[in-house]
Amino acid sequence: MVSTRLFTLLLCFVSLSVSESKVLERHAAESFNVSLIQKLGTSCSYRVIISTSCSSSRYTRDQISIAFGDAYGNQIYAPRLDDPSIKTFEQCSSDTFEINGPCTYQLCYVYLYRSGPDGWIPESVKIHSHGSKSDVTFPYNTLVPESVWYGFNYCKSASDSSVLGAIGLERIVLVVVGFIVAGLILFS
Repeated sequence: MVSTRLFTLLLCFVSLSVSESKVLERHAAESFNVSLIQKLGTSCSYRVIISTSCSSSRYTRDQISIAFGDAYGNQIYAPRLDDPSIKTFEQCSSDTFEINGPCTYQLCYVYLYRSGPDGWIPESVKIHSHGSKSDVTFPYNTLVPESVWYGFNYCKSASDSSVLGAIGLERIVLVVVGFIVAGLILFS
């Protein structure tokens, strides 16, 4: 009887932990809107290196855009990075772009947008901002869905409260359920 209860508790803990970890994986951005990107006077330079997977098609005709930023609303958007005439985004290659935009604090999200017939597969996106001591790398290794902003958001701010609120609520529920189950086991 006690082992069944412990197994149930463990199952609840594992299922809550799994659902929490999925929040931070790459995902389609349901509410991301590039029209909200700020146009500030201060400008910084960013070196963006996008590596194309060896699993991708030999070349792509897809149109590729990128948007990235920090937890404080500083956002950089670069439309149409693709250029078939200079063979961008070929299989097993890396392409480097110099992009100017508002200065940011620590970069914590990146989204790619793909439109086209080829199904381009990025391996990773590495971003270095002027004045930063380290690069930020976002591993993709998967097909970017068509006509959807797709990527990562590791930001921890009020603007990302829906994701963080869900994680915080799950932790609270987990702790409360743990106390209840432990009490039931100890006092039965």
